[in-house]
Amino acid sequence: MVTLETPRLILRRWREEDVAPMAAVNADPEVMRWIRDGSVRDEQQTRSGIQAWESEWESHGFGLFAVEIRSTGELAGFTGLSVPDYLPEVLPAVEVGWRLGRPHWGQGLATEAAAAVVRFGFEARGLERIVSITQVGNDASERIMTKLGMRPVRETVNPTGGRRVRVFELSSDQYVTTTR
Repeated sequence: MVTLETPRLILRRWREEDVAPMAAVNADPEVMRWIRDGSVRDEQQTRSGIQAWESEWESHGFGLFAVEIRSTGELAGFTGLSVPDYLPEVLPAVEVGWRLGRPHWGQGLATEAAAAVVRFGFEARGLERIVSITQVGNDASERIMTKLGMRPVRETVNPTGGRRVRVFELSSDQYVTTTR
């Protein structure tokens, strides 16, 4: 099982005890504001989501990690890699994404976690390109993407929610250049 560690975080696979705290993150309308159509998710939807994320690990060799705060053991949310099937025009692609609860915003945790995942994708999984997709207007996520070295490559409409999205991209060559 893959576990990644950063100075403040442990990125690990999911456990049963993660369902309730992740459901609390998913139930917050402000957290979910920029996710698909903005709908919140309940505990059963969260449980189903975690099961799907775990299945990605089995089929792709990567997936979404539970993000645990190293000093407290608290679940902050998720970060990881997934295939953005919901946006076929960018395929084939692997997307880095994140979702943290509001108490963990504004501390650089999403950037720290996503940077570890990008490194894992390029160095451990040999990916050639990683994208990140956000709704137009989600400036906080765009700042994280920029900090990761990603650049915007297109704007389009997410067919599952009808909202405009911006696609950012980082190639393995760009990653190597920025990490030297």
